[in-house]
Amino acid sequence: MLLSGTTAATVAGVPAGALLGQLLGWRASFWAVAVLCAPAAVGVLLGVPGGRGSEGGRPALRAELAELGRPRLLRVLLLGALVNAGTFAAFTFLAPVVTGPAGLGRGWVPPVLVLFGAGTMLGVAVAGRLADRHPGRLLAVAGPLLPLGWTALAAFASRPAALLVLVPLLGALSFAVGGTLITRALATATGAPTMAGAYATAALNLGAATGPLLAAATLPSPTGPLRAAAALTVAAVLLGLLPRAGAPAKG
Repeated sequence: MLLSGTTAATVAGVPAGALLGQLLGWRASFWAVAVLCAPAAVGVLLGVPGGRGSEGGRPALRAELAELGRPRLLRVLLLGALVNAGTFAAFTFLAPVVTGPAGLGRGWVPPVLVLFGAGTMLGVAVAGRLADRHPGRLLAVAGPLLPLGWTALAAFASRPAALLVLVPLLGALSFAVGGTLITRALATATGAPTMAGAYATAALNLGAATGPLLAAATLPSPTGPLRAAAALTVAAVLLGLLPRAGAPAKG
């Protein structure tokens, strides 16, 4: 449910920010974020209970941090970071693909971003229903499709029809795999009931930060970030094929 909120924000916020930046300049997007944060802050202050937490006392932070030494958990977190790095390596630089190889005008950038965001919502919805019951099958099918999809988008970036089909499909695949890896991280970090969500979020944010940095090194080629996304997801697939430490998860 939390990830669904994030993807809904992607559908509305990213295209709206792109359109606002085009109309009023790039600073306008940052002012809009600041204005939107004000009611969110009020909502947090009013809606989140105060106090010192549950009656069970303070969590055993040292024991929960020790979970990060488990190879199986580190593997899942690294997989999540790689997949998210590939996702945001491509997503960050979609606009140059739309206006460059695809030959579409700047006015097409927000609609393409909406398509990607709609795909992410679909991916999260699918993952939400399948990740608990069949995580292994979902990752085995959707995982290898990611590098193939990013490679196909790089190859057919000059064809607008292919772009408009592949962008939402890759949004769905990326967030279905990423959402499933979040559930695997929560299930794997059994000794960190308080920090497991933070570990998964930190891994995804690490990928979201490093992916665009790596993709930027492939510029000025407009399809370079797409190839970088393919390479990062290939690394995730290869890591997923390595022998696992401990018993594999069912599904």
